[in-house]
Amino acid sequence: MDDTTVEALGKLSSALETTERARGHLLSFHQLTGKADFELDEAVALFRKAGHDAMADRIQQDLIGRNVIPGHWTFQIIEEYDDTYWSFFRTVEREAREELADGRRHLHEAALKEQRRTHGKPGHEAG
Repeated sequence: MDDTTVEALGKLSSALETTERARGHLLSFHQLTGKADFELDEAVALFRKAGHDAMADRIQQDLIGRNVIPGHWTFQIIEEYDDTYWSFFRTVEREAREELADGRRHLHEAALKEQRRTHGKPGHEAG
């Protein structure tokens, strides 16, 4: 396989890894937002205990369970990202590997490993 094709597949793979990181950030966003929403229950209870029922009502009625963007909770954002972009990106990357590299992944990294390892040294095996 020519070096430019290996480089192109490497860039595509790197871009996919970046989207995997972005998706991870979405999952963090989802979990942190959910944690904050549940923490609001404690804040409401404390406001009520302190006699601030109006503030407790405002939080309970207007903030807890609120959409983070119009019509969507965080899990729906992740689902849309997955269905619209992430899964398609994975499909295109896999198709490129299958068509151009017999499905092999990380060709550039495999070549680097072969160049950088010390042949015959324990811990530097090829496989």
